[in-house]
Amino acid sequence: MDWKFETAGPTGECKAFGVNLFKYSWRDCGETAIVTDPRHGAEKVFHVYEVEIDGVVRRVAGGEFSNSVFGVYLPAD
Repeated sequence: MDWKFETAGPTGECKAFGVNLFKYSWRDCGETAIVTDPRHGAEKVFHVYEVEIDGVVRRVAGGEFSNSVFGVYLPAD
């Protein structure tokens, strides 16, 4: 699956789908996503999670770019 960059910010403050993702429970899907850091071009391997927001289950890939800087990717398709 291809992933597109959505946002990055301080851990605990990343928004997607109009909400702060860290205010919801994340379930690790047991999958990984290979993504590219949009700022430095480095490849990263992030875990894939499901997050239920207002009754809709969304998939995201997320992980740290650097100390306390978290990145979020969404499915490209």
